[in-house]
Amino acid sequence: MKPITVLLAEDHTVVREGLRALLQAEVDIEVVGEAQTGRQAVQLTKQLLPAVVVLDIAMPLLNGVEATRQILKAAPATKVLILSAHGDDEYVDQVIGLGAAGYLIKQTSALVLSKAIREAYRGNTFFSPGISRRLRDRRQNSPSGASGRRKKSAAGLTSREVEILQLIAEGKANKQTAAELGISIKTVEKHRQHLMTKLDIHDTAGLTRYAIAAGIIEGGVRFTIE
Repeated sequence: MKPITVLLAEDHTVVREGLRALLQAEVDIEVVGEAQTGRQAVQLTKQLLPAVVVLDIAMPLLNGVEATRQILKAAPATKVLILSAHGDDEYVDQVIGLGAAGYLIKQTSALVLSKAIREAYRGNTFFSPGISRRLRDRRQNSPSGASGRRKKSAAGLTSREVEILQLIAEGKANKQTAAELGISIKTVEKHRQHLMTKLDIHDTAGLTRYAIAAGIIEGGVRFTIE
């Protein structure tokens, strides 16, 4: 029987290596690639077409929510499992809405992670016990299942605008953003201006606050990529 192919997307090398070692012990699971940024996760998914992508929410260059959106659009047959230190309802809601197959907290055991990968591969959903309980309670207590505590939505922004916004919020200059996305500085400036006009925000600090409120980056986090 062919093994379940998995792409690991985690920006912390030690964590990623630990996950790979755990999964390599499973005879029916094969790690076929590793990504250190959200954008790399999207690119490798297109190249490798893994059965399952295990993806962190807090990824540099392209956050896990937007990476999930792009992965599922580019490779509809691939299943996305979120593995994150953050189990906030807002993040869970966003990725479920996009079609993620599950959401696990990083304290999850290797046994549970392996089970989640197998369930996702079979077309089922899988959540850490605590998240599963919260989802069940919310469904029972609210006809709409809404948490009432969602972050400000980034709806209305294109995928490219979300990418630009994240890079701005991460402190990237226009030149760095242009190099990362393979576009001209003039195009970056145009996107930045469109963002400010669309969001009615007129400075970088305001865009950063919006990115945090929308869950595009974590509060207090400023990534630095050499």
